Amino acid sequence: MAPPQIFDCDLIKRRLTRATADGMATFLVDRLIEDLVERLTLVKRHFTLAADIGTPSSALTLRLRAAMQAQHLAPLAALAAPLPGSILVSEDLALAPESLDLVTSLAAFQFANDVPGLFAQIRRALKPDGLFLCCMAGGDTLHELRACLTEAETELTGGASPRVIPFADVRTMGALAQRAGFALPVVDLERITVRYPSMLALLADLRAMGATNPLHDRSRKPATRALFLRAATLYAERFSDADGKIRASFDWIWISGWAPHASQQKPLRPGSAKMRLADALNTREIKAE
Repeated sequence: MAPPQIFDCDLIKRRLTRATADGMATFLVDRLIEDLVERLTLVKRHFTLAADIGTPSSALTLRLRAAMQAQHLAPLAALAAPLPGSILVSEDLALAPESLDLVTSLAAFQFANDVPGLFAQIRRALKPDGLFLCCMAGGDTLHELRACLTEAETELTGGASPRVIPFADVRTMGALAQRAGFALPVVDLERITVRYPSMLALLADLRAMGATNPLHDRSRKPATRALFLRAATLYAERFSDADGKIRASFDWIWISGWAPHASQQKPLRPGSAKMRLADALNTREIKAE
């Protein structure tokens, strides 16, 4: 059964095309690239064949080459197109089984309709002991903007349509990584707070990222000037600092996992411990009644 169409893939493609032509805002992705390269430096191994999936910047592949984390980055057909992130339009990665040592993705999977399917494809594409390292927007990303737009629209029209996409949480992504069959999965969350002179400046950046509302069931009615002005007023009242600048939260969920391999650590069998927990903690054991 096909996954539900949460996002309008054609609209995402058009907006990424426009943002690329106008000079895409990549400051968040640039920060994530630095974080990813730093995380990879902690992995004491060499990757010979790697691929990036949908990161809206070519800078990641350049940094990986420069850092010697990969001798060669596989030029996936879908990534050869000039449009960053176009691979997510079909979500069919067409990767050969057990063909890659490393798969990365930054700031792309939050727009995917079938994240479990993508994870499963990547798991199959990794060689045994291959690494998957991904970062996607999640958690309470843009919760300030969501709250203000919803309240403003409710005040003005008596109802509200979704204008900020839903984001996955850490627990869900951890469960999906396990379900896909990754070994030793690790999931953590990092919040980046960006300050803007106004909500309108935030919206301008989102347009420059190609990240404005791509929901399939979004309202087709153009948003009014009154809506944005009221939402901007609420934003300034509730989420501004002493200097008048507003805060915008971007929560990034990092997911890593390995294709299973015999050399990896395995959990101990239940009942195989050689020391009681109470002895290890130097405390008295209290038996349940």
